[in-house]
Amino acid sequence: MLRTIGKRILLLIPTLFGLTVLLFLWVRALPGGPAAALLGERATPEAVERINEAYGFDRPLHEQYVTWLGRLLQGDFGNSISTRRPVLEEFANRFPATIELSVLALIIAVGIGIPLGYWAARKHGKILDHLMVGGSLLGITIPVFFLAFMLKWLFAVQLGWLPTTGRQDRGIDATHATGFYVLDGLLTGEFDAALNALTHLLLPALALSTIPLAIIVRITRASVLEVLGADYVRTGRAKGIASKIIRNRFVLRNAMLPVVTTIGLQAGLLISGAVLTETVFAFPGVGGFLATAIFARDFPVLQGFVLFIALAYAIINLLVDISYSFIDPRVRVQ
Repeated sequence: MLRTIGKRILLLIPTLFGLTVLLFLWVRALPGGPAAALLGERATPEAVERINEAYGFDRPLHEQYVTWLGRLLQGDFGNSISTRRPVLEEFANRFPATIELSVLALIIAVGIGIPLGYWAARKHGKILDHLMVGGSLLGITIPVFFLAFMLKWLFAVQLGWLPTTGRQDRGIDATHATGFYVLDGLLTGEFDAALNALTHLLLPALALSTIPLAIIVRITRASVLEVLGADYVRTGRAKGIASKIIRNRFVLRNAMLPVVTTIGLQAGLLISGAVLTETVFAFPGVGGFLATAIFARDFPVLQGFVLFIALAYAIINLLVDISYSFIDPRVRVQ
């Protein structure tokens, strides 16, 4: 078990290293170089020369990369061009909101998707199965930003059940120790603040969860159908083993491997896909900040975001690999 985890961690090193090389070359390959991209319409030859000297863009590429990588390893992602503040500090202030939103969206997707996919497989060929398949196709095809606008219009504007923007009502005096508002409210005993933060999360989380929910339903259904047709399931039924035991020990556990893989991939996509959802709901996470950075050509922010998403994917995939060992004992043997 520990050897498997160690191998996975070692494999992450060349992956992340290769990403830094590609990211570094991407910025340097911009038309006119990074200095011209940063200056935009103000990119006069004199201004470009000053930027090149100030940031070291006039030095050989290998020297620039070594310097840049050394700063990354020290936690220095540079300063945001828009705010003039360190990129790491900007992310630290905003990522808790994005993580909180993504976690709730994943909980909704997994908590609803797996049972629906399982029941669709159990009712294969019947009305419930057709409804689940049709609903999952609809969930995949509807654009997230369109669904976000519809949810906001219905539940916030028309019905007035849920708030439209922000993370918490301004009138609430809450303690924000970790930056995770729901968790802060639970830890400090400020349950009204936690509930208020949760109500602000519901609409954007529902919008963000639709695509992973639909994918999880389809993968779970297909995986359960495959296991239901396996020889050992038919043998268990022929020997008179109780249906509950067959479902719990044979079907569900063996069907979970592809589902867990899908959940891991969708977890990473939720973080990177929160940009549109956060913009629609004016949610103060990384999404809105990243959208501003794109229009402002704030490349230090864009680089930091790409690196964070890559690191998040790496960690999630490591957790998925570890979970395989608990789901399937054969993985531990290998």
